[in-house]
Amino acid sequence: MGNGTRIGRVRGLGSAHEGAHHWLLQRFTAIGNLVLVLWLVFSLLTLPDYGYLTMASWLSSPLAATAMVLLILSTFWHARLGMQVMIEDYVHGANRFAAIVLLNLFFVAGGVFGIVSVIRIALGGA
Repeated sequence: MGNGTRIGRVRGLGSAHEGAHHWLLQRFTAIGNLVLVLWLVFSLLTLPDYGYLTMASWLSSPLAATAMVLLILSTFWHARLGMQVMIEDYVHGANRFAAIVLLNLFFVAGGVFGIVSVIRIALGGA
């Protein structure tokens, strides 16, 4: 039932035993991104103008702020998953570990920055 058997290959249990899980996470975040980006486009189309006051008042509503935070989380998570796969496929040796550490730091910092920005605008602190 390991990597060498037919059932092991069907289940996607490679040497790391998490290939199918990672693949599913990418698909789920892609679906979430699609839904949230469609929400964002339709929400922006209903606004009268795109000035700072209009955007700040729109983003200060709980529904818009929550959806925007979810969009930021989902987008950064999806991008991180995709970049991790590329690094694992094409970077070898000690450089792989360093690249994955930098990748995680970059995407966590970017996601936190986006979420804090939304929270500041939503709470009127900007």
